[in-house]
Amino acid sequence: MSPEVFDETHKSESKRITIDPATRLEGHGKIEIFLNDEGNVANAYWQTPELRGFEKFCIGRSVDEMNKITPRLCGVCPGAHHLCSTKALDGVYKAEPPPAAKRLRELFYSAHFVHSHTAHFYALAAADFVLGPAASVESRNILGVVDTVGVDIGTQVLRNRSYAQKTQEIIGGKATHPVCGIPGGMSKPLNEDERVQIEKYAKSFVDFAKFTVQLFNDAVLKNEDYLNLIKDPSIYYHETYYMSVVDKDNKVNFYDGDIRIVDQKGNEVCKFPPSKYLDYIGEHVEPWTYQKFPYLKNIGWKGLVDGPESGIYRAAPLARVNASTGYTTPGAQAEYEKLKGFFKDLGVDGPIHHTMVFHWARVIELLHAAEMMLECVQDPIITSKDIRTPVGEPGEGVGVVEAPRGTLFHHYVADENGIATDVNMIVGTTNNNGPINMSIEKAAKALIKDWQVSPGLLNMVEMAYRAYDPCNSCATHSLPGNLPIKAVIRKADGSVYREFKNY
Repeated sequence: MSPEVFDETHKSESKRITIDPATRLEGHGKIEIFLNDEGNVANAYWQTPELRGFEKFCIGRSVDEMNKITPRLCGVCPGAHHLCSTKALDGVYKAEPPPAAKRLRELFYSAHFVHSHTAHFYALAAADFVLGPAASVESRNILGVVDTVGVDIGTQVLRNRSYAQKTQEIIGGKATHPVCGIPGGMSKPLNEDERVQIEKYAKSFVDFAKFTVQLFNDAVLKNEDYLNLIKDPSIYYHETYYMSVVDKDNKVNFYDGDIRIVDQKGNEVCKFPPSKYLDYIGEHVEPWTYQKFPYLKNIGWKGLVDGPESGIYRAAPLARVNASTGYTTPGAQAEYEKLKGFFKDLGVDGPIHHTMVFHWARVIELLHAAEMMLECVQDPIITSKDIRTPVGEPGEGVGVVEAPRGTLFHHYVADENGIATDVNMIVGTTNNNGPINMSIEKAAKALIKDWQVSPGLLNMVEMAYRAYDPCNSCATHSLPGNLPIKAVIRKADGSVYREFKNY
């Protein structure tokens, strides 16, 4: 859209800007921006116009099928859904996996994080930083990034992402839709030849992750314009609660642990086992989107606002930084301390509320995942054949992992025949649905003023959601109370005759 859209002739009729489709995300999404009479933003919404409905059509199926069905939510994070679903089945069948099975799951999952974070940073986010928010649409993509940083770097990206996929294939049976998890364990052990191959990949990942951290330092942290964008509280900034899965020392754990939530000042609000999540998290529904809006029950749903009186919280990399004391691996912990130190020098001594820091936290997590892979694959237990435990009678189970895009919940109830009678999922992007809406509205209000709009400014509005790395296919489970329907009747010349809608 060009600035000429809002010339004197069209101001009165051009009070709505639609970005559809929104770009560089998984799934379908659009942004609606509404202007007032002065040409400033009155409101803006992040809408998910598709319904996937996995929670409903899984009911009535064998609960054993859940960790094979739910990875089909999307092709970006199937590893997260497979593992979370498998953990829920552990609970359904009251089966505690042996230590070797847990370690094998962690190895698989670390490779999944490497593949996912690599894809987002280089293919989806990097164009905004390497090329700049105002770069032409034709160049603002992965090919433009490679053209700018060099083919050698592009080759490294593709090589290491393929290594991550190959690791998931070796352990998971398939690179994209794994089938390795079973209630109480894993379907097959890792042999020594496979271990040696994955160890080679893991060492490559560590080097690649360190390179990516340095690239972020050079491309972003040494660029004064980008730093100002990151630090500016008027555009990309919200004071919310934060959620993460943590271990007993409050360190981030992607695979297992309790759920910790902190407030805007970093104080622990609650820490609870995954099975108790319904005591703490509610889900609000709006009629204009197929995504739910999770919130903290003890505070309540107060609308799309931040602050301590609002129950809205954030998940994903920045939330994990804020709700934890860091990472268990040395390289990632050192980078975490640099990040915290950077903002402490700016006077921030608690949680970091600057939305663009999601990207910084994500490259730190890429290093953590690579280091975890190397740690797991070098553990002598990793080739043990003791990877299954007997299962009990079916019942109810909750599985939780930290997905790349935030805390992921799978909750199943099965009858005595093993048939799923109730299914609930809260996906990483769903946790961030409220914050994404808030971030888009704030960015739009800060950037679009006095009828002035350009492709670069609209891309900067899109950057507000891109920081969260949303996966809309995963997140679209809610069927609003009133299905939003819009019907337009047009004349033969294409002009609108009448319009009907129920929202």
